[in-house]
Amino acid sequence: MNKRSLLLTILLALLSLAIQAQSVIPRLSQLDVLHYRFELTLSDQSDEIGGTAHIRIKFLRELSEFTLDLTSRQSGKMGMLVTNLQEGDQALDFRQEGESLVITFPSPIKPGDEKEFTIQYSGIPIDGLIIDSNKFGKRTFFGDNWPNRAHHWLPTVDHPSDKASVEFIVTAPEHYQIIANGLQIEETNLPNGQKLTHWSESAPLPTKVMVIGAAAFAVQRAGEVSGIPISSWIYPEDRKAGFYDYAQALNVLPFFMEKVGPYSYEKLANVQSKTRYGGMENASCIFYYEGSVTGDRDQEALIAHEVAHQWFGNSASEANWFHVWLSEGFATYFTILYFEDRHGRAAAQELLLEDRDQVIDFAAGDDSPIIDQTVTNYNELLNVNSYQKGGWVLHMLRRKVGDEAFWKGIREYYRQFQNRNALTEDFQKIMEKASGQKLGDFFEQWLYRSGLPLLNVQWKPSGKRNKIRVTIQQTQEADAFRFPLDILVKTTNGNSERITLDIKDTVESKVIKIKGEVSSIELDPDVWLLFGE
Repeated sequence: MNKRSLLLTILLALLSLAIQAQSVIPRLSQLDVLHYRFELTLSDQSDEIGGTAHIRIKFLRELSEFTLDLTSRQSGKMGMLVTNLQEGDQALDFRQEGESLVITFPSPIKPGDEKEFTIQYSGIPIDGLIIDSNKFGKRTFFGDNWPNRAHHWLPTVDHPSDKASVEFIVTAPEHYQIIANGLQIEETNLPNGQKLTHWSESAPLPTKVMVIGAAAFAVQRAGEVSGIPISSWIYPEDRKAGFYDYAQALNVLPFFMEKVGPYSYEKLANVQSKTRYGGMENASCIFYYEGSVTGDRDQEALIAHEVAHQWFGNSASEANWFHVWLSEGFATYFTILYFEDRHGRAAAQELLLEDRDQVIDFAAGDDSPIIDQTVTNYNELLNVNSYQKGGWVLHMLRRKVGDEAFWKGIREYYRQFQNRNALTEDFQKIMEKASGQKLGDFFEQWLYRSGLPLLNVQWKPSGKRNKIRVTIQQTQEADAFRFPLDILVKTTNGNSERITLDIKDTVESKVIKIKGEVSSIELDPDVWLLFGE
């Protein structure tokens, strides 16, 4: 595809995200998808895929028609064309309208009814399933659904709050190996050089992490962690380096099992892929970008981030996109917590400082809060607010409530919302109960307000021996933030003292008594506060 057509495709995809976002929300109170079974046919002769989707739905309201998300066929054969739609043996009326597949019943369906629908369709995906050559010139197919791009190749309710179990039954030329969510149920060679591969995931997933990958792979069974098999799926040309790099997952998985709670899925496959992201946390089969394989094991943070998502984002999922920090902020901070556990406090602080610098730079040009309900193009949520600032909020929360309450709350949050959906207020209530503290002001300040405190701190002798006056001014245009500020006071005799000031106003002046003559002061020596200077 040339650059001009690629740009057009991207622009159309971004437009469709905004349109689809406006239509999906009302349906969430009408129906609940229980299970998807996708039978897909892939070919080397064209980019057209064939699909038969079996979708089991529980209806929550009386309806005469309902809508699934599926991109209609457009000019040039891009998009999906539905040719048949049935409930059991009964053919149903349907129509395709832009991003929607509207299904009509001959008589209204009652609340509580469960129905299974069969949809036959085909077409060339405009997005969502990347059909392309890998860096070695080999043809590949990789699902890449985030945020709501699954409906470009799969009929779904393409929203994170409607989670369902899923099966993929893929028929493809026999030289492809197929990876997907869950456990492999079957692999059978068929006539005419074809192969059928069946994967099944019993845990409910959001559509953003339901995928297949089809390529020539070298596959290594890297080991097990508490009975969970871990495997590496690498382009054969990168076999040795990839097996070495991706085996780091064996070190990562135990941390989350021990600290957070049980793993929700039957396996963990780490896959070299064509994802457009650095890594994509697809449930039980993480896709990493092609360049992640180096043979130097320099992607430990990336692996930890994507493994963290198996708990936060995949299993405990945000109920709507505006709360995506519950996925990305958590994965960012839990990567840091993993580094603290494995490599020590200094390694974690280095990552925190890097993230703080990114937040400062981002805030200088963007005044949006972490929870930003004005966004219509969800790709815009993949920003420093959701990742680095969200991670920093968790870090400051840990300091505020203490380690014991923090981990108690994290484990309880995961216990309550494993395989379910949560909002920020759900997390807040759990942390309040775990800590015995009211956290409304903290969450309001750091999640619903934009920016961060910018500090100008001056000190001078107070006129009395062993006392100094410290003046703290918040220079940001917004109202004053409230926070504890740690200061390390160093004296000329080589000693130092740590003090903590409770900052509430735009300008505050404090007199501090010190044992010795002060030589300098250092703000936030233990890296607990998100601030700029």
